[in-house]
This record gives sequence, structure tokens and C-alpha cells, in this order.
Amino acid sequence: MKYILFLVAGMMIMSACNRDLDLKPFDKLSPGNAFNTEKDLQLYANSFYLDLPDGSDIVRGDAMSDYLVGRTPSNYIYGAFGPTEATGWTWSALRKINYFLEHAGNANITTEAKEHYMGLARFFRAWFYFDKVKQFGDVPWYDKSLAADDPDLYKGRNPRTLVMDNVLADLDYACSHIRNTKDNGASQITRWVALAFKSRVCLFEGTIRKYHPALNLAGTSNDWLDKAADAAKQVMDGKQYKLLTAGATDQNYRNLFINETPNSTEVLLAAVNNKSLRVFNDANWYWTSATYGGRYSFIKTFINTYLNTDGTPFTAQAGFDNIPFAQEVKDRDLRLKQSIRMGNYTRDGAIAPPDFTYTYTGYMPIKLTVDAKATDGVAENFNSLPLIRYAEVLLNYAEAKAERGNFTPEDWDLTIAPLRQRAGITTASLPVTADSYLQQHYFPGINDPVLLEIRRERGIELALEGFRYDDLKRWHLGNLLTMPYDGMYVPALNTLMDLNEDGKMDVCFVEKIPATKVPGVYYFLVDNVQFKLSNGASGKLQLFDNLPRKYEDRKYFYPIPYNEIILNGNLVQNPGWAN
Repeated sequence: MKYILFLVAGMMIMSACNRDLDLKPFDKLSPGNAFNTEKDLQLYANSFYLDLPDGSDIVRGDAMSDYLVGRTPSNYIYGAFGPTEATGWTWSALRKINYFLEHAGNANITTEAKEHYMGLARFFRAWFYFDKVKQFGDVPWYDKSLAADDPDLYKGRNPRTLVMDNVLADLDYACSHIRNTKDNGASQITRWVALAFKSRVCLFEGTIRKYHPALNLAGTSNDWLDKAADAAKQVMDGKQYKLLTAGATDQNYRNLFINETPNSTEVLLAAVNNKSLRVFNDANWYWTSATYGGRYSFIKTFINTYLNTDGTPFTAQAGFDNIPFAQEVKDRDLRLKQSIRMGNYTRDGAIAPPDFTYTYTGYMPIKLTVDAKATDGVAENFNSLPLIRYAEVLLNYAEAKAERGNFTPEDWDLTIAPLRQRAGITTASLPVTADSYLQQHYFPGINDPVLLEIRRERGIELALEGFRYDDLKRWHLGNLLTMPYDGMYVPALNTLMDLNEDGKMDVCFVEKIPATKVPGVYYFLVDNVQFKLSNGASGKLQLFDNLPRKYEDRKYFYPIPYNEIILNGNLVQNPGWAN
């Protein structure tokens, strides 16, 4: 999308120059001659899109999460990290937005058009500040473009409440003034995108205020949750989007992530990639390369949360942690086979079991990758990836209502039930009993069976899409980033395993690499330091428990970079982060 906009912007500038040779030189452009027509506003506003996450940002979005293990844990939870390593205190994207807002109102065009583009700018300002508040907490609020000698360049941080109230005001304006025509290319901000994003922002703010008593804002959380539910419901009632259910039931979920053209049945906004324009992401390179990528794979504790197709918890059966891989993945939520290599998964027409030159746990992700090997070694994936989709809107609505205590059976039928039905779960009825596995491993403070299931559903439906760390932060569950890393169950050492039941052996777990190897078999060295089995000679894989990980409360807010504190003496560092 970013590169497409560069091309469009360039062509529009050249076209404008050819039409009017009396234009002032570019170094003489001023607000008086740069913000005159709707085309002028459109051209400038196109630059805002360049600051949205691109495909490769999405590919890495869950690198720090509780359900993945990779080659090494993030330095944020392992090793030394402090203000000298911190980044992100950048404001250039905000300046161009504020500059536009200061001058766009002077254009000699209709009020409706001006308000549309002002709404776009305020949407992007809300996006900018939401990211900053998630990262740093209190930040300086700027609603003007700053000159080099403006004393506000060196002002301190404004309270979270002021900043987020302004974010909400920007989103309210955007939702009221951006045009509501559906964009079937899923690349433009529309009223529906603004409403969906508002539901995301308000859910985050409502829950972080509820679950972080140190903020002293719990009394205001309900208002934000109500706004989240209302914004989501407007999208739902608009009936412009629905869950993608066309096609094979074991493919329609993954089809949202592997096609060049975003499927606007469900996708509201995407990071659009395009082969002919050479706009790519690096999903295959990142997720299937043992050298370039992070070697991330799901852990078994999370895989256990996928329900059986009959709607019962996989963890309700005796011995659920002692079932070999080929059997444990059968008759499960269909999103599992669309998220990891299992069963009859193929690449370029060839059977492709979990590849232990890449995966550590056996649960090897495929959700964002394509099934051809051509881009495994180069950053040239042209599958477009969603930034906002309708499934998230349903989940935002459900969670906001459940957190407010007014979730109804009708709400379940509108939200969680259709998500599970698409996943092939035959019984998707409202739960009446709290799931003990979710309570024990993830949410010990939650007793509401409905809220537990909504959180289960959110983790599964949005896995790898970049939501998980934000969810852990707002739920005050950063400690889950330190949970044990576990992998598939291994019945015995020195025993060949056929992971996809195609009659060919795939992996063997050994304490010593044999002199004679079976062709096609990967020999996984259990060194009893980084890699162990829970029962010694059998059991679940246990990974990297020799690496200490910590997540103290100070880490919910990132440190302000050391150099920024030096430059601006009015900035106060976040608590717990010594300079």
C-alpha cells in the first residue's frame, strides 16, 4: 500500500505540473497554493497511509507473546534492557497531520469534502496517539505543528486522561465525517474502518483502566467499554461486512491471509501487497527460514485451548498432555489446521509435515505464509494481510459487553457462535461452566464462564495478527510472557515418529545423534539443558527453561529513550526505569 501511494502521489504531482505551468516552484509552495482543491487534499492525505503498519510489520506482530517460542526470548523479558536500548519517541508523522489540519479548512471546496479529509487526518492522529499511549502511557499532546523555536517542543508529558480524551474526540469526529462508502479494495479509511478502530481503542482503554489499579482510573472504565460496544455494534448493524464462509470449510479462514486481493467480505482494512507493483511482505522468509526468521512456533499450552469439533474442551479428557501429535490434532477446531502444519498439509503439491529444521515445538505456523516454496528465501510474498477485519469487531463487541456484565445469549449468537461455526465446531452454545484449564493456565482471576470463552476465542481467532501483547498488557497479564515453553508429546527417546501419518518417518528425539541416520528423518537433540522431556525419557518437550525471564509491572510501559530525557529536561521517566 505504501509503495502504491508513492506511485499515485508522484503521478498526481506530474499531472498537476503539466496542467498548470504557472505554478510556483516547489520550494515556493505555501498553504495558500497547496490546499486549494479536493485533489490537493487527497494527495496530501495519501501520505498519512504511509505510517500504517505494512505487511512485514504484521508478520512480526506477535513476536513477543505468550503463545510463541522462538530462537531467543525478547530482550525485553530476557537479559538487559533499559532506556538506552529504547526507541519509538518519534513525532514526524504527527507534525504532517497537524499541519494538514491547520490548513485544509481553507480549501475552496464543499464543506462535506473538507470535513471528510479533516476526518481522515483526525483518524490518523488518533491512530498515532493510540500507539504512543500503549507504548509509553503519558505522552505530550500536540494539536499543532511546531516550529523549531516553539517552546512546546520541550514540554513535559500530558496525563493519559487528557490524551485519550482527545483521541476519542478525534475518532468521534472521524466516525461522523469520513465518507461511509465501502471500499472493496480494503485499502482506504472509511467510516466503517473508523468505527471498527474506535471499538479497538475503547476496548483497550476500558480494560486497561479496569485491570490496572495503579492508574487510578477504574471508575471511568465502564464508559469506555460502552463506547467500544456501541462502535462495534454500528459496524455490525451496518451490514457492510460479514464473516467469510464461502468455499471449503477447512480453508475459508486461512483464505483471509494468503491471497493477493484482500477479501472485503470480511476485511475492512489491509496491508495490500501486489506482485506486479513489487510490493511485498516477508512472511515465508520469516516463518519458514531456519536462518533468517525467528524460528517461532506455538507452544502446547496454547494449542491445548483449541476446542474439539463437538465443542468440548480438548483438555477435558484424561491424559490430554500425553497424546502424540498425529492424534491430538484430529477432530479439532478447523482453525488449527489452517494455522499450523498438520495432517495432509502440502507445499507445492508435496506432503509437508512439521519441519524441525525450523520448528522447536512441532506446532509450526502457516497462517500468514503461502504454500509455495518460491519465497522461502526471499522477501517477496505478495499476499495481502488484514489490519482490521470483521471478526475482531465481533470479538470487541462481545468482550466489552461481557466486561460490563450485560452480555446476553443473543449477543453470543451474534458474535462467538458464528466464529465457532465457521471453525467447524458443531455445538457452539453459551457456556455455563468456567473452564478450569483456562483459569489455571491463563486467567486465574476470571470466574465468568462467558468471559473466559470470549478470551479463548480472541486468542485463537486473532493468533499471529499482532494483538496478543496488547491484550496481555490491558488484562494485566504480562506475567504470562514467562510461562514455560512446551512442545509436543514425545512417547520415547530414540523412536521414529510419523507426524502426519503418511507412512514416512519425520523426526526422532535422541540424546546422541546416531552414526547412521534414516533418510528424511530429523534428529532432534535432547541435551537436557535447553531441550528436555518432562519425564526424562518421554513426555512433553520443555524448551529454554535455563533462560530466566521476568516481567515486572514497570514493563507495562516502555521506557522513554535515554537521549530524549537528556534533550528535554521536562520529560519524566516512566516508573521503575532508571536512566
